[in-house]
Amino acid sequence: MQTRIEGHSLPVLTVYLDAWETLISETGELSWKSPNVALSTTLSGGGQSGFMGAVKRSLGGGGLFMTEYRAEAAPGYVAFAAKMPGGIVEHRIDPGRSVLVHRHGFLCGSAGITLGLGFQRSLGAGIFGGDGFRLTQVSGDGTFFAVLGGHVVSNVLQPGEQIDVHPGHVGMFEDSVGFDITMLPGLRNKLFGGDGFFMARLTGPGRVWLQTLTLPNLAHALGPYLGGETVGASAEGTALGVTASSLLRKVFE
Repeated sequence: MQTRIEGHSLPVLTVYLDAWETLISETGELSWKSPNVALSTTLSGGGQSGFMGAVKRSLGGGGLFMTEYRAEAAPGYVAFAAKMPGGIVEHRIDPGRSVLVHRHGFLCGSAGITLGLGFQRSLGAGIFGGDGFRLTQVSGDGTFFAVLGGHVVSNVLQPGEQIDVHPGHVGMFEDSVGFDITMLPGLRNKLFGGDGFFMARLTGPGRVWLQTLTLPNLAHALGPYLGGETVGASAEGTALGVTASSLLRKVFE
């Protein structure tokens, strides 16, 4: 398997497969491919099989289904374009090791990759849309690719070295890195600081990859530039809109 990553702000990953070689990805990620690459959607994949295995994989942030790509009879290629401004990171997983990736970060990987739930913590409905904070654990034996938002900042933490990160900016990190959710100190900071209540504390040794852009921050930045009718229509489908509507009804009852 050979790979090529092109582009900067909206990169595309092309994976060149040998004859009969396979690749797995989340569903809906395909951009283009050679005609001889066959694809199949299945509950199996990511080191899991059957319905319960698919549920276990989905708890880590993936979907119930995976797509498998196979180059039939001759070499072929598959391309995956990023769906938001960011970077595509390639990482090799050795047996007995793992990497934890933000819940929507896994893009694709070789057949030996296993996906599962690495971490889950409820941080309240207002922080991550009620879903809490989840990390996907990528393990097994092979190569995988992750999509991180904005510019990717990679650091190697020394033993005992710590860094506090807003949870949304945690892209991925090696399993040797300690991870915990801490409360932001000070009532004034919590209520008026605008940085939320929680921080992720990463403790070395190991490599961490941080992302400068998150989808909630991108949506918040674009909000003022959307038309009134668009905002009104979109708000009906969001937790914020539902909450605002509920409060207004209480006021005028």
